[in-house]
Amino acid sequence: MRVIIVGCGQVGATLATQLVTEGHDVRLVDRQPKARRMLPPGFPGAFHVGNGFSRSVLETAGIAHADAFVAVTSGDNSNIVSARTAKETYRVPIVLARIHDPRRADIYRDLGIPTISSVRWAVGRMHQMLLHRHLTPELSFGNGETILVRSQLPAYLAGRPVTGFDVDGEIRVVEITRGGRSLLPGHGVLAEPGDLVTFAVAATALSRLRGFLDKELGT
Repeated sequence: MRVIIVGCGQVGATLATQLVTEGHDVRLVDRQPKARRMLPPGFPGAFHVGNGFSRSVLETAGIAHADAFVAVTSGDNSNIVSARTAKETYRVPIVLARIHDPRRADIYRDLGIPTISSVRWAVGRMHQMLLHRHLTPELSFGNGETILVRSQLPAYLAGRPVTGFDVDGEIRVVEITRGGRSLLPGHGVLAEPGDLVTFAVAATALSRLRGFLDKELGT
């Protein structure tokens, strides 16, 4: 996969390094030549100096054949302009952008550009860890509105149908690890003592899930 990353700061350089290690073709763009120092010695990807919304710079970086585009500069305006250029002018299939002001998320959403908000993600994650310590976050989606969490199932739930734990639009059991083996729950599957259950849960329903599980935990 060819990926163009605009912004060679901490986030951009770390992402680029991980992607090239996995065998992807990575091209970085940054206004500052010295930003190249963020990359490890011998970095095999390309580095281009210039603005991420400059068509000539993007074309030199190979955007015409890019599979993905990521804008992670320190400026929200630069990120939105470069992301729009990649999406609307060059029709790059996957376009992602980082935002520093969560209030701008609606602008990106209206343009169909998924965003990562450092502030909102960090606050949401710390809130989860403070108030829902018995639930282990595995993965989050969007800006943390939907979360995958794993929890040991309380003994008092053993023998009940697993699909009965679902709450429409809020909580859903998506996987069970039982005796070291993973299975997808279907109708008729009953909970057993020791089950490790993965829930897909709306962030707003974490308290509800915690209350459901804490009957046994006693916290």
